[in-house]
Amino acid sequence: MDKEKKIHLKRELGYFWGTNFLILNIIGAGIFVSPKGVLEYSCMNVGIALCIWAVCALLSMTTTLCSAEIGITFPLSGAQYYFIKRCYGPLPAFLRLWTSLFTGAGVMATQALLLAEYSIQPFYPSCSVPKVAMKCLALAMLWIVGILNSRGVKEVTGLQTVSMVLKVAILSLISLSGVYLLVRGKKENVARLQNAFDGEYPDASQIIEAVFQGYFAFSGGGCFTWVAGELKKPSKTIPRCIFTALPLVTMLYLLVNISYMTVLTPREILSSDAVAITWIDRVIPQLTWFIPFAISASLFSNLLINVLESTRGIYIAGQQGQLPLIFNTLNIHSSPLIPVLLNIIIGTIAIVLTNLIELINYLYFVLSIWTVLSMIGLLKLRYQEPDLPRPYKVFIPYIFITMAISLSMVLIPLFKSPKMHYIYVLLFLLSGLLLYIPLTYVKVKLVCFEKMTCYLQLLFNVCIPDKVDEKIQEETFLKRAF
Repeated sequence: MDKEKKIHLKRELGYFWGTNFLILNIIGAGIFVSPKGVLEYSCMNVGIALCIWAVCALLSMTTTLCSAEIGITFPLSGAQYYFIKRCYGPLPAFLRLWTSLFTGAGVMATQALLLAEYSIQPFYPSCSVPKVAMKCLALAMLWIVGILNSRGVKEVTGLQTVSMVLKVAILSLISLSGVYLLVRGKKENVARLQNAFDGEYPDASQIIEAVFQGYFAFSGGGCFTWVAGELKKPSKTIPRCIFTALPLVTMLYLLVNISYMTVLTPREILSSDAVAITWIDRVIPQLTWFIPFAISASLFSNLLINVLESTRGIYIAGQQGQLPLIFNTLNIHSSPLIPVLLNIIIGTIAIVLTNLIELINYLYFVLSIWTVLSMIGLLKLRYQEPDLPRPYKVFIPYIFITMAISLSMVLIPLFKSPKMHYIYVLLFLLSGLLLYIPLTYVKVKLVCFEKMTCYLQLLFNVCIPDKVDEKIQEETFLKRAF
């Protein structure tokens, strides 16, 4: 078989794709809704709110650079999973996979429902969106995304580029319009930013809450740890993408917030559920319908990428022997079809049973725990394996900053509003042991399951990747030939 016909995850994604990928991951619906939360917890102090946005950008940079070290040191698809396994062993890695399987599917369901709601809302201007119609559209969108992902990474590149251009165009329109209004020097516009630091100052707990609100809009920078195995020369590509995308996003976010505060008073921002829509209605009322469409396009691209990321962890877990062999298969488009299908099915169940979606907030609590463990793992490997080839090493204080942010996200909810739900979430995390012990630790083999594996391979036309995958892995760790 020719080299071109080998079936494996290929390194064919470069700087342009990686930059688009990172921008799409970071820019979601957050920038359209988070300004309200930041301003509220800043005690409506405009100057403090803008400073908090700048701080959130710096914190996002530190977190992203920490994830970059993981993706560059272990440039594999699903590197986050492999990293946890290498640092702590197979059991924590399996529990990480168990958590991400349901968290990823739940987040997909949430994004699909929001996408459906924003898409249908313009047709129901004076009433709420019918739930049946919203769920049907959400299911349709979710399965469309699944089909696109099953066709391989190249299939989503065009949609990714269009979505990125649309997002940046919308934010640029809001930014440049705000700058124009300031340059014109209308008294009512300029007055809103004069004496920006006048007014009440928030206390320490309020500042932390405001940082959480802004940090949410910057989240998603760690996405490279899931697709590092498909990037060309990841040791060079990942840093270049980070230092291109994050400054661009930071500049857009700051200008957008300045534009919001130029046109709207702090009280108007706080009274709005979607600040961007209120802004457009005030400045360009002819485009009021366009913002819901832009948010829908934003959520569609995020949904597309979320499926892409979450399937890579399942695929490498099958490769490492922690999941059945069927999960370590690819179709003719070099796409892990079975992991894609599993995520879509769980997401479908979450859409139908909407009460499951309420658990997403609590599952983020668990993801913060895994972030803390990842940062400890970076320090652990620095000490235990100092000679491990590291083309990129993050500045150690950045690791402690990221660890402090994640610890705050774990501890503040526990102390501020302790609920039994957090105990239930931890029990859910440990419930992964019910599968790990018999299937991975004891390695119980069921003849019927082996027959089912063969049947599924024939049904979905998938096969075990060619040995070239193993060669790539050896080159990665021994020769560093990328």
